[in-house]
Amino acid sequence: MIDNQIIATVLVHLITALLQLAFWRKTVTQRILSIAGTLTGFLFAANLFTKVYTGTILTMNASNWEAPFGIVFVADLLSATMVLLTSIAALAVSIFSATGVGRARMLYGYFPIFHFLVMGLNGAFLTGDIFNLYVWFEVVIIASFVLLTLGGRKAQLEGAVKYMAMNILASTFFLTGVGLLYGITGSLNMADLAIKIPQVENQSIVNLTAMFFLIGFGIKSAVFPLYFWLPSSYHTPPSAVAATFGGLLTKVGIYALFRVFTLVFTPDEFMKTLFIVMGILTILTGAFGAIIKNNVRRLFSYLIVCHIGFIIGGLGLYTKVALLGAVFYLIHDMIVKTNLFLIAGLIRQLRGTMNMSKLGGLYAHYPKISLLIAIVLFSLAGIPPLSGFWPKIYLIEAGFSTNNYAFVLSVIIGSFITLYVIARLWSEVFWKDDPADEVVTDSFKPLSPFKKVLLVLPIGILAATTLYIGLNAEMIIQVADRISTEMLDTTPYIQAVLGK
Repeated sequence: MIDNQIIATVLVHLITALLQLAFWRKTVTQRILSIAGTLTGFLFAANLFTKVYTGTILTMNASNWEAPFGIVFVADLLSATMVLLTSIAALAVSIFSATGVGRARMLYGYFPIFHFLVMGLNGAFLTGDIFNLYVWFEVVIIASFVLLTLGGRKAQLEGAVKYMAMNILASTFFLTGVGLLYGITGSLNMADLAIKIPQVENQSIVNLTAMFFLIGFGIKSAVFPLYFWLPSSYHTPPSAVAATFGGLLTKVGIYALFRVFTLVFTPDEFMKTLFIVMGILTILTGAFGAIIKNNVRRLFSYLIVCHIGFIIGGLGLYTKVALLGAVFYLIHDMIVKTNLFLIAGLIRQLRGTMNMSKLGGLYAHYPKISLLIAIVLFSLAGIPPLSGFWPKIYLIEAGFSTNNYAFVLSVIIGSFITLYVIARLWSEVFWKDDPADEVVTDSFKPLSPFKKVLLVLPIGILAATTLYIGLNAEMIIQVADRISTEMLDTTPYIQAVLGK
């Protein structure tokens, strides 16, 4: 069904960014515009999700050029869910940024660039054209690179170089794959490609093309062995930027893998095995990397890598139950990982450092905030009945049903190591006494009540969302079940886009 409101979530962030450019030196106005823009974007995203969930797949042909000849925007349940989760995370980050980002960074365009980034993410989720997906990826990369370097500290610039170098490499593989696809089929519309790819006589060139996409999206998703840039760069920018990166940027790569390897390429046994092996190694390298980290944000960065492995392995199993578990975990992960980096920023405000050996006593001084943070940490660890628990059940069930016991073992190992590092973090940061030989720099206490609310409220919003996902798991399972059904049966998507 045609619905031009699909791109409202893209346009609202574009308009917000342009308005903020008009108020370049007025940081208070920029903060108000940012929160208003992300709130409006959330309302549009919720409306879009409701339409798709209760109705059919929505489409919009740019400039009325009918598919497959023009650029088409498509909102199925997967893309609508991703846009909704992005909007929730963006709203939380925007509120946190009003106090958590310094005025100097705001004067260098933090808020407009942030909204350009969110615009690019929503565009990537909604496009039905694979070259247009590449264009949205480039918008995201450019905006994220600027955010990563704002402030110009040495550690930031070093992390930005690694980030940009790997993303340029990823874009090269992605664009090469796009060129090969067009050369093989003469089309760039993903629904049209789903019809034409199986008809190609030389499937060897199709498999080679699929590998280009796997490498390109694998770098962006930070899967083994292409993950090392993430822990080297995500700990360097301000916490609000790191929250956007940790919760959203790697997930757009995961979304692209889901979309391309369920709609355009149907994985053969070799590709499925490759996904599973990559998933196992990603889980283990991320988990063991987290064990040895003493910095809160570095630890969280390695947990991002670890838990991406759960999702990649679920895609590799390629059964309905496995895809359900992978999608559920993706929903949980986007909200929790965004919140983790906001929490890291709050810890820095409370104690002036994120080095666990220099931290302690947070529960004694801030018990209510500590209990709020505990909800997020226990959800991440997968304590039942919180949100991190349910998808692992489906992934383990799918692993047993397909005799992939190595993947099941890796999920169990990754889960227990996550539980261990979170327990260690809680003990070191919250339960132990204040270190006697450390000078505590509490920059939170002198803040006005309003600024304190701006720092804590977004963590509360995301924690409440996480609780909703865990305690209302039945609804999330229904959403994930429908998404997994649409992944395995792409006929409704193709019919909605092409009308046949």
